[in-house]
Amino acid sequence: MNQTDHQNRVAAPRRPPADLTRAQRLARDAAEAAEVRAYQTHPDVIALQVERVRKQVDRLCWTGIALGLAFTMANVQHFAAAGSAPWSTPWLIAWLLDPTVSLVLLAILRAEQVTSRYQVRTGRWVRCAKWLTLAATYVMNTWSSYAAGSVSAVVLHSVPPLVVFAAAEAVTDLRDKLTEAASVAFTEASERRPRTVHKPSSAPRPKRTSSKHRKSFDDYLEQARAAWTPDVTISPAWIREVTGCSRGLSPRLANALAREVRP
Repeated sequence: MNQTDHQNRVAAPRRPPADLTRAQRLARDAAEAAEVRAYQTHPDVIALQVERVRKQVDRLCWTGIALGLAFTMANVQHFAAAGSAPWSTPWLIAWLLDPTVSLVLLAILRAEQVTSRYQVRTGRWVRCAKWLTLAATYVMNTWSSYAAGSVSAVVLHSVPPLVVFAAAEAVTDLRDKLTEAASVAFTEASERRPRTVHKPSSAPRPKRTSSKHRKSFDDYLEQARAAWTPDVTISPAWIREVTGCSRGLSPRLANALAREVRP
């Protein structure tokens, strides 16, 4: 058997049967397309796609922040050493200053990564600590350049701290918006799922639940509102427990209920 015969035999099963009419082939293609479309527009698939984008954004932002802080480490050490002899005790201790500030900043950003995922707002002290660490990094990184009066050095040593500052502020908002986008996409996909095409069958079909009985956002919110008491902490987990809603919808319900009961 030559290679051409082998390829023809392998490809033969993929050809449509000759006895199918054009209408039957179209019906088969429509059924396959509807099945693929049903999976592509499934709420869980939509939410998973947004989750993947959020992971990519997190990785890129964390990489940029880590590289920016690594760039500033040498400048901060030079500032803290203040001309001490290399490998002397003051020179070695000066290397601890930048990690001290950077680790606090990274801890705050890591905590905000979790709180923003569930759209929980942090207090003023958290933002104050973040700005303080960023400002301290900027001042220590550019002080020598300002003292020398070198504009080019000021610009060079200002870019990494400012980028870190902007990224630290932007990444929190991005996570918040991506969480909201995942919830909205999950809700819209749940409400707009296409109907699948089925072949006619003689077997009795189960009765479909009317769309009028499908729970809406307001229905879930009313159920959560009725279950809430002043001693309950509103969270997405509690919302799912009392309403049975999806994981993607629970953050939006928690935010809406929290705004209503907030004094």
